[in-house]
Amino acid sequence: MNELNGKWGKKEIQNFRFEVTDFQNLKNIIFVVRNNNEYPYSNIRLIVDLRNDQTKQKEVDTLNYILAKPNGEWIGQGFGETKETLFQYKLNYKFPRNGSYTLGMIQAMRADTLPGIEDIGVKIETAKP
Repeated sequence: MNELNGKWGKKEIQNFRFEVTDFQNLKNIIFVVRNNNEYPYSNIRLIVDLRNDQTKQKEVDTLNYILAKPNGEWIGQGFGETKETLFQYKLNYKFPRNGSYTLGMIQAMRADTLPGIEDIGVKIETAKP
């Protein structure tokens, strides 16, 4: 998890580096977002690029995830003001080879500084058959 202390600037790229050692096994890539009541929107837009550090090959995606129901209630789990929400990015994804990868993420909202985002992270798990 990258700690953002409740503020995420538009130009602050969040990088997550990881190793793939069993590329033949399909993976699920899941984003973890922790927000609090200072977050002023019901959604979050992200621009994500997944890079193979050896070949420099990359995939870029623009994503939109919903954080709140139409009535304003957060969909995330947690006690108190902070809620944690998991978002599926890639399911049953096959990495092309073993090696180092970097997933970079920037917020693509209209605000230059996005309040209320406490942490953001990436979870990579082996997909269940």
